[in-house]
Amino acid sequence: MSVTQLHLSHNDMSVRFAIFFPARYNKAMLQSRRRSLSSSKVFIWSKISSIILFGTIGLVLVTVFLFIWYGKDLPAPGKLIDVQQSQSTRIYDRNGILLYSVYKDTNRVYVKLPNIPKYLQEATVATEDKNFYTNGSFPIMGYLRAFRDILLFRGVTGGSGIPQQLVRNTLISNERTITRKIKELILSIQINKVYTKDQILEMYLNDVPYGGNNSGVEAAAETYFGKHVNELDLAECAFLAGLPQSPTTYSPFSGNKYYIDRTQGVLSSMVAGNYITQKQADDALAEIKAYNFSQQDTSIKAPHFVMYVKNLAVKQFGEDRVQNGGLQIYTTLDYNIQKQAEQIVSSELDKIKNYNVTNGAAMVEDPRTGEILAMVGSKDYFDTANDGNFNVATMAQRQPGSSMKPIAYAVAFQKGYTPASMFMDVKTDFTTGQPGEPDYIPVNYDQKDHGPMQLRFALGNSDNVIAVKLLAKIGIKDVMQQAYDMGVTSWEPTPQNMQDVGLSLVLGGRYVHMIDEMTAYGVFATGGYKYDPVAITSVKDGNGNTIYTAPHQQGTKVLGADVAFLISHILSDNNARAAEFGLNSYLVVPGRTVAVKTGTTDDKRDNWAYGYTPSYVVGVWVGNNDNSPMNQAIASGETGASPIWQKLMMAVLKGKPSEDFKVPDNVTALMVDSVGGGLPSDGKPTRSEYFIKGTEPTAPSAIYQKLKLSNHQQGKLANADEISHGDFSTKDFIVYQESDPVSTDGKNRWQDGINDWIHKTYSAANPEYFPPTETSDYKY
Repeated sequence: MSVTQLHLSHNDMSVRFAIFFPARYNKAMLQSRRRSLSSSKVFIWSKISSIILFGTIGLVLVTVFLFIWYGKDLPAPGKLIDVQQSQSTRIYDRNGILLYSVYKDTNRVYVKLPNIPKYLQEATVATEDKNFYTNGSFPIMGYLRAFRDILLFRGVTGGSGIPQQLVRNTLISNERTITRKIKELILSIQINKVYTKDQILEMYLNDVPYGGNNSGVEAAAETYFGKHVNELDLAECAFLAGLPQSPTTYSPFSGNKYYIDRTQGVLSSMVAGNYITQKQADDALAEIKAYNFSQQDTSIKAPHFVMYVKNLAVKQFGEDRVQNGGLQIYTTLDYNIQKQAEQIVSSELDKIKNYNVTNGAAMVEDPRTGEILAMVGSKDYFDTANDGNFNVATMAQRQPGSSMKPIAYAVAFQKGYTPASMFMDVKTDFTTGQPGEPDYIPVNYDQKDHGPMQLRFALGNSDNVIAVKLLAKIGIKDVMQQAYDMGVTSWEPTPQNMQDVGLSLVLGGRYVHMIDEMTAYGVFATGGYKYDPVAITSVKDGNGNTIYTAPHQQGTKVLGADVAFLISHILSDNNARAAEFGLNSYLVVPGRTVAVKTGTTDDKRDNWAYGYTPSYVVGVWVGNNDNSPMNQAIASGETGASPIWQKLMMAVLKGKPSEDFKVPDNVTALMVDSVGGGLPSDGKPTRSEYFIKGTEPTAPSAIYQKLKLSNHQQGKLANADEISHGDFSTKDFIVYQESDPVSTDGKNRWQDGINDWIHKTYSAANPEYFPPTETSDYKY
């Protein structure tokens, strides 16, 4: 029988079986299908198992390869204490003089764990690695998570436990890469196998940076508290435990109080970890708040500037890189000028200590580049009892007094006013426009009224009444906008800021930062260009590669050269300020053309002096950090900031060529009447004045008026009928008139003040000052 026949015969039998025995046939077929499906599942799971097996083998091989590859050149964990410390970051002045070195000679004394207070150990663990002791000798889940993050390229910048930090601080670099993370993982595994938890914590506490050149808890205890680490109490331990996260930010010597909140966070972690009670935490925090930190590191030069630069660097490069990256930071500071500034500030303040003046600050800048040449933030950086480490130059919000007046005058000159424009300096009430509020009545520095005064002399003598009148005329918002454009960041005319100011703005009614005012005065010095402050010129990494170069500033045009010249010429005019300061005040720099402006708050809490040439700006402040008033005898131009300013400006200019302020092409000189400011009139005294072309006077001043008087009614003006008949006589009068732009009720308070002044100043012997105000009613 053939194969085909057999096959057909088999099919035939199956058919017959299905016909005669259907139930048994269906059962057999179902069992056959189940056997087939079961065989398929076994096959699929066999494939999956093979994939998992070989994948696991591959992963293990890759892991082993990575560990071998990255671990082949790693140092042995036994070298933790002997490894070379990280490179120091150095900060230099513009001439290469070393100002400060972070870790120059690492201040580090090894202390055994039993000699380290338990509080410090617990505070560190609670803050840096709360599961440090509970993880066991080999925290497998932690390392699996770390390895997962490596494979998924995650966690490169995340926080690390104590073993990882120890590895990073001592055995490998701080670069933020996957390679470094793998190396860190390998070594931390090895360290956990080689050392006990107590040994790891001991090594960590002896190596972790606590700011500056302090490495380890013993050096930190000596620097911050002047005692050995085993003498520290709970509050001091909590403070130290909070430093490693960001030593610059939380340093009590940086001029801020961030360390208080950080210490509070450490204490809260200790409470959460059941190391201390809440009562202990509260008492410790109160102790830190009241503690007077005293730093005795005199190796630092220009400390306020150095800390300012360091903070800038941290913002740009990060805390770790600045602390440990071996950066070379080159700055704009001229240490020769800095030394003189420090000496002058200190010695001059000693002369007036009986005037209740405890502090002073000074800056020197190159207005053509914005480069900071000197910065004295307080008299003595190390006098922490008087907040000497506080940087008044950059951080203090102080009232400027009259030192911001030149900006208001600059706006006025842009609006068509001139140095010869005349205002009346008399007692004047300024309504606030608010029901129930008293009028604002400014008073001059010398408590006197001076009558008619041109703007040149009003600015030169720092007249308060006229400054307020000028501000009322030109508008508060425009002055604030101009100041903001010139670099005074706190004067941005936002709706909120506008609500907080009034006409007192021009007399110091809104705070400023010294560094901002330095920028603003630099605008006058450069003929209208603003250059932002520059402290860092370039930075090199640990290998000498330049990683940052300060961009060259082109300067932003924020003021016309013509207006800048007028301001500079007025502020350098010794005759213009002679009435208030005399001809031989400390505002004079013999043989030099120097513009200068002072400022003093009414209650003598702040006293300023800013001055400049085309190449240098010098600013000085004196006062008290606690904002207490100085002795009322402090007087601008005689005591306080002015003597410091003069000596510092003379030191800066010594050996430098003399410079004058260049007269712009669109500025012209013209002879004017000395009183009214118009063209010369009838042999009256005259003087020379500069004008922006197009603003020069074209006629005698309006104060000189020839009035037509009635011949029929004595003491009255002729009426129209008398004038048409030619029936009148004429007489010359001096008429002072001003309108009141802030009046809301129709009352001219400015003219009322003028009239009162005239009646107090002149008598019947001066009839030219009493023009008739009534008109004749004579009829023909």
